[in-house]
Amino acid sequence: MSQAYRPDRELAGKVALITGGSRNIGRGVARALAAGGASTMVNASKSEDEARETIELIRSAGGTADYHLADVTDPASVESLVAETIQRFGRLDILSINQTLRASDPLDRLTYENFRRVVEVSLDGTWLCCKAAAPHLARAGGGAIVIMGGTRGVTGSPGGSHVSSAKSALVGLTRSLARELADRRITVNCVHPFLIDTARVAPGDAPRGAESTLIGRLGTVDEVAALVRFLCGPDGGYITGQNIFANGGAYMS
Repeated sequence: MSQAYRPDRELAGKVALITGGSRNIGRGVARALAAGGASTMVNASKSEDEARETIELIRSAGGTADYHLADVTDPASVESLVAETIQRFGRLDILSINQTLRASDPLDRLTYENFRRVVEVSLDGTWLCCKAAAPHLARAGGGAIVIMGGTRGVTGSPGGSHVSSAKSALVGLTRSLARELADRRITVNCVHPFLIDTARVAPGDAPRGAESTLIGRLGTVDEVAALVRFLCGPDGGYITGQNIFANGGAYMS
């Protein structure tokens, strides 16, 4: 272990790009990585005010952060996001992918356009970000990619054929990229949260089901973010290709 290593600043000198970082779990991840010492680039698609709020929270705690608006479903926009991160901070060591669309649409009312939009954001956007970031992670000597999946990708859910399909595909993507990028010293893992107490956007979308967890409560954003921070740090360096479930025991893999 290096003499410069500090458990509370294990990410010092690293640069992290966090997509979907303007609110909820993405914001929690950005704050956790910054608390570990990483300089953080926070991405949001449109919510500039919330992205700015995230970086102000990081800066007020003594961290280094900036934000960049980009549509992760657009290849040129993703390339610009990664390029801006390199220009601002000089390197890239961590990619944390958190963008998603919350949706519930019964099959008989789900349009193909809405199905494709959910898949585009969760799956296509993840692939595009990984493709754009991987060369820079390798150039930095290796790094970590942590993809935010969802337990519904393995359990399914009524009204969630689009969401479950996209999240399920992230399982295969994680395993394939872990194999492909291992020789570049890049780890790739997927975290699958469920029943997390986040701020909901859609009316009536309040979290339910705490009684179905073995722990008997909802999870917190900070608990999920701490797991991501661990996977991105030196103590998580021997973990790759894994799908890790953070759901209080509601589902066991």
